[in-house]
Amino acid sequence: MSEPSVLAIRDLKVSFQTHDGVIEAVRGVSLDVAPGQCLGVVGESGSGKSQTFMAVMGLLAQNGQASGSARLMGQELLGLKPRDLNHYRGSKMTMIFQDPLTALTPHVRIGDQIAEPLKLHLGLSDREAKAHALDWLQRVRIPDARQRMRRYPHELSGGMRQRVMIAQAMACGPTLLIADEPTTALDVTVQAEILDLMDELRHETGAAMVLITHDMGVIARLADQVCVMKDGEYVEAGPVGEIFSSPKTAYTQALLAAIPRLDRDDRGGRPIPGPPAADAPVIVEGKDIQVHFPVSQGLFGKLLLRAVDGVDFQIRQGETLGVVGESGCGKSTLSRAVLKLLPENSAELHGAITVLGRDITEADQKSMRASRRDLQIVFQDPLASLDPRMTIGDSIAEPLKVHRPGLTRAQRDLEVAGMMQRAGLLPTLINRYPHELSGGQNQRVGIARAMILKPKLVICDEAVSALDVSIRAQIIDLLIDLQKEMGLAMMFISHDLAVVREISHRVMVLYLGRVMEVASREQIYSDARHPYTKALLSAAPIPDPRIERHRKRVKLAGEPPSPTDPRAALRFLPSRLDSEPLYRPKLLEVGPGHLVSEFDPV
Repeated sequence: MSEPSVLAIRDLKVSFQTHDGVIEAVRGVSLDVAPGQCLGVVGESGSGKSQTFMAVMGLLAQNGQASGSARLMGQELLGLKPRDLNHYRGSKMTMIFQDPLTALTPHVRIGDQIAEPLKLHLGLSDREAKAHALDWLQRVRIPDARQRMRRYPHELSGGMRQRVMIAQAMACGPTLLIADEPTTALDVTVQAEILDLMDELRHETGAAMVLITHDMGVIARLADQVCVMKDGEYVEAGPVGEIFSSPKTAYTQALLAAIPRLDRDDRGGRPIPGPPAADAPVIVEGKDIQVHFPVSQGLFGKLLLRAVDGVDFQIRQGETLGVVGESGCGKSTLSRAVLKLLPENSAELHGAITVLGRDITEADQKSMRASRRDLQIVFQDPLASLDPRMTIGDSIAEPLKVHRPGLTRAQRDLEVAGMMQRAGLLPTLINRYPHELSGGQNQRVGIARAMILKPKLVICDEAVSALDVSIRAQIIDLLIDLQKEMGLAMMFISHDLAVVREISHRVMVLYLGRVMEVASREQIYSDARHPYTKALLSAAPIPDPRIERHRKRVKLAGEPPSPTDPRAALRFLPSRLDSEPLYRPKLLEVGPGHLVSEFDPV
């Protein structure tokens, strides 16, 4: 006889009353989660996956209404009064949210936040609760756990805050853990550590887990059963192996085909772009680029935060240089140095930057204004980078008004209509505003705006990281097509190595502002040499459970050093610390066009 389900949902419907009428977010969902099982719920933005479990937790917005049935160990949850529901929330069922910084209380110490539900639900004394909280911080492998008990959330890194949330969620011994996009905001190596930790705790405690995500690689690593959701309904469900090996619905097949992967040579049937001509002209070049920010250190004066610390690069016409690395490695700072968009009063720029053979390192704003026509950027959040008061047509036309003032209104409209068509935007959208468009459409607007002047260099700063997998594939196709058509150079910045592989000709790996490795796409992904590059590649999940669950990960020992520490450059070359603590590791050529920073053998 099978064990009863920890969570049983039957014909769950969730709707919201809005000014535009009733919106049906969830349309008759049914599912079961068994003890110790991990159920993966996957789908794109707006599919209803999060609202399904917000209804279970009783956390719907005031204009939301749920009907049907949601039972936790046989107890009906829908319709319970908040006081009765609180008996289960935080103890029997807990939730890990996507952004721990907003989910944790900013003015309460970490230890107190974990201890609070222990006192409330388990009746522990303050001393017992603090001891239990310390034990859980140690179990989620937070270094110096006793000291960090007294820290506030903003004093911890993103990965550490997520570990705190896991400790808080697991401390009361829940029977059901709901994790809503728990690793989306994390770097790839931190994500791998958090997923390993969640899997270990699930097997150790026997808790059932619901993993809500759009990342099929995460599903492949953890899930036992998978539900694929679209437009508020489950279109397919089954064991993880079957879903990945033989998906039955066209939607699941398309979802899997659109996922960028490290273990294949094409892009789901679409070819990866070939390299530019060897004699193609150099569009932009940087030599020994350094960007330092003075940081106040109280009585000890000022330290230098070395955001970019001696980077050399060049990008040819028609070439895409992928720049990868984790948060704080200097990717975005490097791009802003190239575009001369650094804050003048707080950043120190050294080295030489040449664009089309012209040195712009010391160029003032007036002389840079003319160069802006050839230098454009596409930002991560298109909604934040577009003026909400301007129509789509006006936003795309604005660069033409600045750099080609001689055009008439009719000529500008013609250019805008042509660029919208190339960017896959319907002409009927020209008078819409950004808030009336989807995320993918707004990103196309940002790309159209950047391309309207036919620039020589476009920098894409995490330009697809916030998009659903199918939209992301379309945007990558668009960028590749526009590059072929215009012959532009691109710097493509991302923390997602699989995405970088799909679009880049060469890849540069950054760590704490320094280049660890730079090589062609084929060399980086088939013959990585530096331990940091190997760690990044091994941490990136592959959306195939047969492969993903048997991969060996390369793990970096110890905590990352501070970018204000001048010895940080020697993390991978500790043999020099005693003799030459300020030594700068050299880039060594290990093959044609393949450069690797010095490191000590492991």
